[in-house]
Amino acid sequence: MRKTTARTLLAAALVLGVAGGPALAPAFAATPPAATASQVSSPDLSAVIAGLPRADATAALVRVGGTEGSWQGSAGVHDLETNAPADPAARFRAGSVTKVFTAATVLQLATEGRIDLDRTARSYLPDLIPDQYATVTVRQLLNHTHGIPAADMPGETVEEWYANRFDVHTPEEMVRSATAQPREFAPGTRQHYLNIGYTIAGLIVERVTGDSYEHQVERRILRPLGLRNTYFPRGAAGITGPYNHGYQTMRLDDGTTGLRDVSEWGTSESWAAGDLVSTTADLEHFTKALFKGRVVRGPLLEEMFTLPKVPDLQSGDPAAFSVGLSMKKLGGREVWGKTGGRWGYNTAIASTRDGARTLVYSVNATDAKGQDMNKTALRLMVSAYGLPG
Repeated sequence: MRKTTARTLLAAALVLGVAGGPALAPAFAATPPAATASQVSSPDLSAVIAGLPRADATAALVRVGGTEGSWQGSAGVHDLETNAPADPAARFRAGSVTKVFTAATVLQLATEGRIDLDRTARSYLPDLIPDQYATVTVRQLLNHTHGIPAADMPGETVEEWYANRFDVHTPEEMVRSATAQPREFAPGTRQHYLNIGYTIAGLIVERVTGDSYEHQVERRILRPLGLRNTYFPRGAAGITGPYNHGYQTMRLDDGTTGLRDVSEWGTSESWAAGDLVSTTADLEHFTKALFKGRVVRGPLLEEMFTLPKVPDLQSGDPAAFSVGLSMKKLGGREVWGKTGGRWGYNTAIASTRDGARTLVYSVNATDAKGQDMNKTALRLMVSAYGLPG
C-alpha cells in the first residue's frame, strides 16, 4: 500500500475514535495458533487476523453481521505465557463504547420526559457545575460541544499511569477538576471529543432517577437485551470471567522496553465514559438492536445520527461525533459506530444505518492508547467496509 493511501486510511479511522498503534516486537512463541472462523467465509477479514500474535496485537475477536452475510473469527493467544489459543467468547474492556450505552440511557430518560436535552447540566447538578459552565446543555455534553476541558490526572507517561493504575477517582472529583479550569470554547461553537461530558451525563442519570448509573443501564439495556456477559466493574481492577490477556509496550523494571500484562487496571476515572466490560457477541446484539430502534425508541433516536454543524477544535474539520456515535464514509456508505481503547484492548462497534453490515471487534493491541491507529484494527475496518470516501 502506498504511504499516501495508508495515511488517508489512518486519518479516516481516527475520526471514528480508534486508539492504538504499532509497538516494538515482543518475543512471541515460534508457532502461534491459527485463526479460527465460522459461518460465511470472508477471506479478507481472515487474512487480517491471521498470524497473530505479532508486534501490534496479541489477539483479535471479530464478528460481522447484517443482511449482507455474517462471519466470525478469532486469532492470537489467550496469554503469552501459555500460548493457548485466544478464547472467541472472552470478555474484554470496551472502553469508550460505554458512551453509546450512556447516551442511549439518557435518550430513554428524555423520551420519558425525565431529562430535557436542551436544559442545562447545571439545572440538574447545581451543586457541581459552576457559573462559568452554566449554559452547557445536556445535548452538548453528549455531542462533545460543551467546551469543558479534561480533568487533571496524575502522570504523563504510560509507566506513570501504570504505577497509579489502582487509584480510585470519583465522578464528582473528575467533574470538579475539569470545571475548575477555563473553558476551551463557548458551548455549542466547537467539538472536542473528551470523556468529561459523559461523566457529567452519568451523574445526571443518577440525580433524576435516584438510582445508580450502573443499575439504570442494567435495567434499561443489559437485562432487556439479554446481554449476560456485559457488566460494569464497579471499582474492580480485574475482569470477571474468561478473558484474553491485554499487553502494553512500556519500559520494564530492568530498563528495557517490552510487553507488560495490563489486564488488571482500574477504570474509575472513565466510569460512564468508558468502564464497560463486554463480549463481541453481546456488542453485536446490542448494535443490531440499537440500529433497529429497539433501544432508543421514537424520534430521539435521530440524535444518535445527527452531527452538530460545528468544526472540530483541533483539526477544523466538520464535527464527526453525534450523541453517542460517530460517522465516516467508507466504501461509499455512511458507517456509524464507536470505538474504545483501554490499556491492552481496542474495541469497536459499527454499522451502516440500514443494518446491512455490522462490525464488532476486540483487538488486544499492544499500544491501545497510542497516537496512531492500531494496524490490525485499521485493516479490519477497511476490510469490512472499504476505503474512505
